[in-house]
Amino acid sequence: MKNLYIFSILLFSLSFSTVAQEARISGQAYDSLSHKPISYASVSIHKNDRDTAFVDGVMTDESGSFSLANLKAGQYLLKIRFLGYETQVIKLAPLHAGEHLEIKAIELKPSATFLNEVIISDQPTLNYHKIDKQIYKAKQFETAKGGTAIDLIKNMPSIAINGQGEITLRGSSGFFVLINGKPVQTDAQTILSQLPANVVENIELITAPSAKYDPDGKGGIINITTKTGVDNGSFLAINLQTGFPSFNDYNNKESQKRYGADVSFNYKNNRWDLTASANYLRNDNAGFREGDVYTIIDQIKTTFPSNGERSFDKYNYGGRFNIELKADDKNTFSLGFFAGHKFQDRVADIYYNNTKTALERQEIIGKTSYFNANLQTKQGNFVLGNFGYTHQFNDQSNLSLSVLYEYADLYGSTDNKNIEGSTIVQHTLNTYKNPLNGLRAKLDYSVKIGEGNWESGYQFREDKQNGDFIYATKQGETFIVDPEFSGLINTRNSIHSLYSQYAGKHKKLEYSGGLRYEHAERNVDLQQEEAPHALTLDNLFPSANIRYTLSRGWQSKAGFSRRVQRTNNFELNPIPEREHSETLEQGDADLLPEFIYLAEFGFIKTFKKGSFFSTLYYQDIKNPIQRVNSVYTDTILNRIYTNAGKAYSYGLEAGINAQATKRWQFYVGANLYKYQIKGSLFDEEVHVENSDWVYTINFNTNYQINSTLNVQGNLNYLSARPTAQGKDSRFVTPNLALKKTFMDGRFSAQLQWQNIDMGFINANEQRITTVGTDFYTTTNYIYEKDILLLNLSFQLNKLKNKLKLPESEFGNKEF
Repeated sequence: MKNLYIFSILLFSLSFSTVAQEARISGQAYDSLSHKPISYASVSIHKNDRDTAFVDGVMTDESGSFSLANLKAGQYLLKIRFLGYETQVIKLAPLHAGEHLEIKAIELKPSATFLNEVIISDQPTLNYHKIDKQIYKAKQFETAKGGTAIDLIKNMPSIAINGQGEITLRGSSGFFVLINGKPVQTDAQTILSQLPANVVENIELITAPSAKYDPDGKGGIINITTKTGVDNGSFLAINLQTGFPSFNDYNNKESQKRYGADVSFNYKNNRWDLTASANYLRNDNAGFREGDVYTIIDQIKTTFPSNGERSFDKYNYGGRFNIELKADDKNTFSLGFFAGHKFQDRVADIYYNNTKTALERQEIIGKTSYFNANLQTKQGNFVLGNFGYTHQFNDQSNLSLSVLYEYADLYGSTDNKNIEGSTIVQHTLNTYKNPLNGLRAKLDYSVKIGEGNWESGYQFREDKQNGDFIYATKQGETFIVDPEFSGLINTRNSIHSLYSQYAGKHKKLEYSGGLRYEHAERNVDLQQEEAPHALTLDNLFPSANIRYTLSRGWQSKAGFSRRVQRTNNFELNPIPEREHSETLEQGDADLLPEFIYLAEFGFIKTFKKGSFFSTLYYQDIKNPIQRVNSVYTDTILNRIYTNAGKAYSYGLEAGINAQATKRWQFYVGANLYKYQIKGSLFDEEVHVENSDWVYTINFNTNYQINSTLNVQGNLNYLSARPTAQGKDSRFVTPNLALKKTFMDGRFSAQLQWQNIDMGFINANEQRITTVGTDFYTTTNYIYEKDILLLNLSFQLNKLKNKLKLPESEFGNKEF
């Protein structure tokens, strides 16, 4: 490991070192009125001669900073442009070889046209592209206000969410989540459902991540950046939400409750930056399901169609704070803390009509009807703390250390009753306790070499989980534990990793390349088995990205990355869980992680009032993990996590955003891909081969009626898609929002209409079908439609950085 690390350092140092006789210019762009940094302004340098020939160009980063390297000695002009501002042209003093010219503050003045029109149309560019990511402003998605981060990210061009709440990026359900650039080794749906949409500033999609990132997630990385306050001042925001009564509650036993609140505070001066927030969200959902199932055992066909309530009671609350201290120009410290609770009840009260048929004689040999009352409860308490330290050396190199520790108390139960008439014929109770401890420690070093930046680092991460699972059947007045479905399971995952990468820019070409090495160990200890299930893996994860600036606003880009989709502890748990009357859930302690090669190539076009992009991509997936069905008994299917051979997908994603008129702005993102899976299941007893084309469309439009009133609509559409044993139907959710602002924008009221159906769209429902040689199952899940919400928002010391674009670590994935 040590030799490989030294080799990586030498490789990148020798490959990219250049002669330090070239000049460099750096600086920072500011708004002349608010004195706030301007992110993503265009900076270009030209020869100071008759032709003013273009030499090089960049965009400012999140802090408004830029750097132009690899310049020859001579005289130059510097131009800075940004939409709505007057172009700033600076005549530079002659540059000498090896000189570094730093321009600390470049002020851009808002144009007269912009100042006159801003009260009517304050619509900044919706998204930006960098060499390895797409950046989207959360502010544009008004229909997500009062909700969670999930309501925001589902609008991204290649993201889709199905009826089960599963989030996919380019068709892959596995992706890595970062919060403000910090890793979140969790189930994405769980962590994002606890983050209020109101605190999110940007969503970044990193589809071909570099070596400095964890290689987790076959779809890539989603980075959520949260809002910050003003410089040298304070900021307070309060948001309230309430829901109107349901239009259709499907005759559910309980009425749905929807309300919430969140508050955010920020104080900042030259040394201290303090952020604190708290939130509570209650978001129940009415629902209904209808299904049909049959199994065949020994030429006896058992059919059991069903229908009934499937509703959710859900709430979460939490508090978090982060303190950052800039001790001096070279040392910065940060300390963060989060504590929260999440609760979910799923009620499935289903009526079954069972019929047994002897296939040889085609004779009905039995009929029965019964009612199944099923209540599944999941709860979790989450507590974590993190510490960070950064030191800047005299040569402008940086050393950073970060440590995160988390404890998660996870527990829950499934209460299942089969009732014939008024008699309970079967009563079972599943309970579990599954506390988790997680640790991550990371050390990174970066230094400028030649025309770019070299980075290298080490990381250790570990999580331990001790689960106690009990399955009991009620006999008389006592529950008797069934050892076949009960037991203890201890899981430990530890990973050591080293990485090294170099990123730079030469004239019109941006590039980065790197390599990451990982040593991973996984142990699963079962109470009923003497020997543990152990897995040790050593892997290399290479990555590379390039972007080239063409003429007339065109850019081309390409990327390559190797990824891994690791198993979570739920997928590894072989102890069966009776999820409801007709299914058992079961994992595999020897399940292998998925390994993925990603490649992409695309173009970006920037025009006066918007931008367009398109990207071709390919994924090659080894050991794809699938949840598949097999027959357990005549009325119970066993859902098992297993590896299913080989899979691949290739597709095209595209998006356009434009300010069509002074008042009307729109954004459309689409993704078309073909997914194919091929392999065998259950010791090659079942052959699997399935493929089909899948597409998603996300549309968002905003119309500014007047200076204080605007309306926004959006549509999220996911087409039917193949699975290992069948197909999921299409899923569509239209939404509408009307927003009115008061008090110069400090107070706002918004009316939302979610999951618009109006009786004919069939919104917010999805049919899931799987087929085998001895079974067939199809279920249509119908979730609540036509939901009305009211949001009220108030800001004290309104955020001035309008032009600035810029949680739980382990436990949520097991919730």
